[in-house]
Amino acid sequence: MEWVEVRGKTIDLSVDVAMAELEVTNRADVEIEVIQEPTPGFLGMGGKEAIVKVTKAPKQRRRRRNSRGRKGNGSPTASADSSRSSGNRTTDRSKQAKNGSQDRKGSERQENKVSDQDNRKQNTSEESRPEQAPIEEQAKVAAGFVSGLLDAFGLEGDVATRVEDEALYIDVVGSQTEALVGPKGAVMQSVLELTRTVVQRKTYGAPRMRIDIAGYGERRREALKIYATKLSTQVIEDQNEVMLEPMNAADRKVLHDAIAEIDGVRSYSEGEEPRRAVVIAYDTKD
Repeated sequence: MEWVEVRGKTIDLSVDVAMAELEVTNRADVEIEVIQEPTPGFLGMGGKEAIVKVTKAPKQRRRRRNSRGRKGNGSPTASADSSRSSGNRTTDRSKQAKNGSQDRKGSERQENKVSDQDNRKQNTSEESRPEQAPIEEQAKVAAGFVSGLLDAFGLEGDVATRVEDEALYIDVVGSQTEALVGPKGAVMQSVLELTRTVVQRKTYGAPRMRIDIAGYGERRREALKIYATKLSTQVIEDQNEVMLEPMNAADRKVLHDAIAEIDGVRSYSEGEEPRRAVVIAYDTKD
């Protein structure tokens, strides 16, 4: 892998995670592109995470040393060689002019031949490209990677996976695993992105994935439901609407599902990623 894109609470944390995935230890060996600066959210929700793209820096090309030796300057031998070279120059030029047309034609034929070979290789590569592995196999790869991550950090915990509605859910339990949650789940989101990258590389594709570490995801879902209920009550009283801070797709789904169960309000999303936000509006049904 030559590059990876990672989300995280800070740019430095995202870069460190990306370098670990690329197996690079020195920042001088990578090129860092900041796609999105992190910003705080509102009441602990809806903040923007940092997004960075980290690419392995190309190896420095070594200049080739000129190994051709030079004949002695000013020597009789050099003068004689120079004279003979001048005498033959006119003949060489005429030969080059005569053969120039043939050389160009031969070059064009060679280029066409190489182009045809490249096209055949590309078609063969596309035909022989492996198909995406079944989601059950992808679940095993994901569980193996997260388990290895726990071992690498010296944390005790268990990893379980399940498939629901063609989505892969990863549950990590254990008191020590809270270290992989981070402030507002920033580290947990980075772990998810790393896992998705590994699954995609090893199984030629990745399903929709969700991760919950130390029960943080479930606690956040409950907090979002309570938040949605309070805001909905206020919207009904004011007969107005309110737009929340931008959130990721998973959090927006929790809000939409919670609001759908409340009479008198409706919800929809506005904006484009990563600034897409939920709007709670008063429902004027007849």
